[in-house]
Amino acid sequence: MKNSTLQDKLSKWLMPIANKVENQKHLQAIKDGMIAVVPIIIVGSLFILPIAFMNLFQSGPIHDFIANNLDVLTYSDKFTNGLLSLYAAFFIGDSLAKKYGMKSNQYGITTAIVHVILSGVITETGIDITYLGAQGLFTSIISAILTVEVTRFMINKKLVIKLPDSVPQMVGDSFNNLFPMVMNIIIATVIASLAVKVGDMVFPQLVMSILAPAVKTMDTLPAILIVIFLTQLLWFFGLHGPAITSAVWAPFAITYAAENIEVFTAGGTPEHIFTFGFFYSMIQATGSGITLGLVILMMRSKAKSLNAVGKVSIIPSIFGINEPVIFGAPIILNPFLFIPFVFGPLVVTVLAYVAMNTGLVGLPIANPPGFLPPGLGAFLMTLDWKAVVVVFISLIFMTLFYYPFFKAMESNELKKEQQKTV
Repeated sequence: MKNSTLQDKLSKWLMPIANKVENQKHLQAIKDGMIAVVPIIIVGSLFILPIAFMNLFQSGPIHDFIANNLDVLTYSDKFTNGLLSLYAAFFIGDSLAKKYGMKSNQYGITTAIVHVILSGVITETGIDITYLGAQGLFTSIISAILTVEVTRFMINKKLVIKLPDSVPQMVGDSFNNLFPMVMNIIIATVIASLAVKVGDMVFPQLVMSILAPAVKTMDTLPAILIVIFLTQLLWFFGLHGPAITSAVWAPFAITYAAENIEVFTAGGTPEHIFTFGFFYSMIQATGSGITLGLVILMMRSKAKSLNAVGKVSIIPSIFGINEPVIFGAPIILNPFLFIPFVFGPLVVTVLAYVAMNTGLVGLPIANPPGFLPPGLGAFLMTLDWKAVVVVFISLIFMTLFYYPFFKAMESNELKKEQQKTV
């Protein structure tokens, strides 16, 4: 009865907040756009691995070959991670426009132009693209929202060129976006000029100086614990936790990853811990709730229902897809699993964070692909074997944490199955 009352109260409190986040167009567009650049970060990460291998081999033919060809081997990184905020601006703008029913890809292109104006720095030799990389990611959010909202306002006020329906759609879209593009470029130029003349800094620097407290806070243990707690709590009530919470933390995590890669490429020491790789490969290994151990326990269960779910879930769980066990056990609204599922990952988060923060495990220097077996993503992210050890310690801990709660759930299931056979 008490469990049911607690669940009702939490559900009543969480559902409205979750629904607002899911329905907020700007937050969802930011999330969609930021997630869209993750493959670019992954690909870019591949082209900085030669630096890591060069550091592993301090001398010898492998070291010499990489050192002599480093510019060529890392060349593509300058056009992937080096222009990351430009791609993010396009994807965020395109996503937000589509959420408003503005289907033309012209709006994404306009956003990219606005972002270059706001973030590019004119020099005697051309354009300095420093802020078109990781340091301009938060500016890309502003570029996208500004562009789409100005364009939407002009469309609603009919301040556009409307050609007959007989005109090909591509031509019609181009002319329809002509006046909004001009207006957006004028506004971006004014903002960029004022930032330099009044603020004595380029616009992305101004943005980062304002956001500095928030940016620093998100990379702290308390902030990450809040993210994990809310993620697990939302999952428990049947809502896709990462899909909702990432609307807030994804821009920070992606920025941290891109900055780490940028610093590492330049020969510096990375500073950030909370990246996409850290979230999915360390503190959510095998899926939200780190459920691989639970799945193994279910596979060995005498309860037929749990045994069947465990066997179906084992392969997906190895590759980080644990929806089968979350919905199949089910974990959702299951009072037996509430404590380990929601609070166990908090302990794992503390373990992983402390291991990195103390220097025991190397910090993220790459963004690994998703859906990798446990430990592999952590190694690719850090190139440190101790990261793999931390992952497996976490898996063992979570298995032990789940065990007594699983046994209680199993006992309850066995009673139900025995009653059915009577």
